[in-house]
Formats: sequence, C-alpha cells, structure tokens
Amino acid sequence: MRAARLTGAAALAAVFLVPAAPAPAAPAAQHSVVTWGASADRVGDGVSDRAYRLVVRTSAGGADLRVRLSNAFGDRPLTLDSVWAGTREAGARLVPGSNRRLTFGGARSVTIPAGQTAYSDALPGRLPAGTDLVVSLHSPDAAGPATGHGMAMQTSYTAQGDHTAEESAENWTGTTGSWFYLDAVTVRTAARTGAVAALGDSITDGWQSSGDLNRRWPDYLARRLQRVGSDIRGVANEGISGNKVLADGAGPSALNRLDRDVLSLPGVRTVFLFEGVNDLKADSGVTADDLITGYRQVIARAHAAGKCVVGATIAPFEGWYEWDAAAEAVRRQVNEFIRTSGEFDAVTDFDRVLRSPYDPERLLPVFDGGDHLHPNDKGMQALADAVDLTALKCHRQPT
Repeated sequence: MRAARLTGAAALAAVFLVPAAPAPAAPAAQHSVVTWGASADRVGDGVSDRAYRLVVRTSAGGADLRVRLSNAFGDRPLTLDSVWAGTREAGARLVPGSNRRLTFGGARSVTIPAGQTAYSDALPGRLPAGTDLVVSLHSPDAAGPATGHGMAMQTSYTAQGDHTAEESAENWTGTTGSWFYLDAVTVRTAARTGAVAALGDSITDGWQSSGDLNRRWPDYLARRLQRVGSDIRGVANEGISGNKVLADGAGPSALNRLDRDVLSLPGVRTVFLFEGVNDLKADSGVTADDLITGYRQVIARAHAAGKCVVGATIAPFEGWYEWDAAAEAVRRQVNEFIRTSGEFDAVTDFDRVLRSPYDPERLLPVFDGGDHLHPNDKGMQALADAVDLTALKCHRQPT
C-alpha cells in the first residue's frame, strides 16, 4: 500500500523537530549560518516564573538548529530552566509533535552571566526556510534589567508558570510585542551558503510595516533571495528603532553594538549599513564629517573581520516633525559620500528609490507610511527589490 502523503502542518512537523536516529557527523563542507536575528536592548525588568512563547521567521533553511540566548543588559545571572523549540500552527498553538526541548552542554537549564550570551546545543532535524519557529522559554527567578528586542512587529505570547513543553495555546493567554532573551537562531547548511546582516534603525526594524505579516524590508529581501536561489540565504534584521550610528540612546550606537549584533553572527558575509537619519535630525549638531567618520569605522571593523559592507543612502524625511534645512544639507552631503567615495564594497541608493521626483526631500506618497519618514509595505518591498543581490555574495579575507 502506498504511504499517505503528508501535507500542510503535518508535513512540516515531519521534517523539523521530530526525534530521529543520530545523524552522521556533518561533512567539512557545511557550516553554521544565522537564519534569524534581532538586536539586543533593554526591555524593562525580568519577571519571575514567567514564560515566553516567541514567534520568529526563519530565512535560511538548514539542520541542527541552535538558539542564542542573551543576558547582555542584565545586572545579575539569568537562569532559564526550560527552553523548547517547535513550529507554529496558529497563534500560540504549535504543530503537534514538533515541540522539543533544547539543552545546553547536555543540561536542561542554563545560567547566563550578566552581559553574556549562551548558545544551545544543536537540535537534530531540518528547519525549512520561511518557517514560523517558536522558541518557548521560562525563568524561575528573573529580575532586574531584561534583555530582548522591544519592537518586534510580531505578536508573541506569555504565561505564568512553566508551560514551555505544552503544544496547546490554553495557558498562553498573555501577548507581547517584544522578544525576550532570544537574539539569534542558527542552522547548519552548505559551506557556500552565507548571510547578510542589516544594521539599521526603525526603517529596518519595520515600523509602519504591517505587523505579524513579516513585511519589513529585510523580510522581503529574504524571500527574494530564496526565490532566486542565491547563495546568500540568511538575513539577520539588526535594526533598532531610534538607533544612531554615533551615540547611545535607543539601544547602544551602531558602533557600540556592531561586534555583538553583527560580526559575531555565524555565516555573515556582508553588513548592509542603512543608518544615520537619527544622528542628523532634531538639531543634533552632527556634521557630515562626523557621520562619515562613523561609517568609516564600521567599514574598517567589518573588513578586519572579513566582511563586506554595502552602504545605503539616507532616505528623505521632510514632513517629519524633526526635519529642518540643516539636517537636509547634512543628509545630502553624506549621501554624496556614500555614492561616490568608493569606500563601501557596494552601494544601494535607497534615497533614489523612495524620494518623490517632484519633491526630492520627501518620500514618494505611494511609499509613505504616513509620518513622512517610514515607508509602508510597498516602500519596504521597493527597498528590498533595489538591493543588488550579487553585491551580497562578496568574499573578503580578514585584515
């Protein structure tokens, strides 16, 4: 009798997070690549006996999932005594049979020192691209500053008490728009496969895109890369709303978080730098030379780590309440440097993509999310479509 063909959620469970016989050792032609990432920041205070069911979207497919948990902003050790990974069916409900426990050095719990991160052991099984992965975690005694990502543009779920092993949604009655303690997911895949990390601010973070639909521009880029069969499959969204290149504030500055949020991620070949508008608006006093010096530091450090850097021009924002002529003058000078200096490995001209041909200091109305700074879904897709995919495949040796 012919075996029944699995479809939908059942098929997904069959290929991911299902216990299997031990696999042979991975060949040398494979390596780890980031399939999801989100920049760490402080997100309020930890809550004892709280569980989080965190929904994230994968980019690169692969095997042997690992998660990176972060206590980067904690002021005391963080204990997570139960961490599970599964695939989502709907809401907080998981695909039956997909939820499996993660371990850390073989142990079921992990204690992460203040300021540090920790990787889980590899979880056997394949994780497809474009999967709604769900990481459920519980801390018995969290307190003090909590680490996570504030503006997820994705609904995740909370529960009081440890319900991480459950696949039903019954006890996951709370919701949150932030990700807690999770800042990266990796998979093992072919050595030719690489990743790009998008270092940016609220436009990269996805503000004004549709929530729960993965319509940030890096999401559109991930789907485009998958569709064309590029060797670059991993996309890590390392945007923080309000972030600056030069100064701490809404998260550490791009310069201060570059190592942890970007250069430490496995498989990253290219840093896509799209940041600077928050440095120059609001009468900040930042000059074009100041911002260019910051860009040069990002380029030098990325090159030293063997990464290429694509620079994106700063988009127009007249009509935003902090716009003024002085900031516009700096933006134009900085964009001229990005376009013509030759210091970036490649350039993507987001300014040209988004600006109105009739008023180049403003967003094209069809791309305007409504506040004259952040693109809507159409604008986000236009940004992703403008990226030269061949530029992301760059290979460099560390210097």
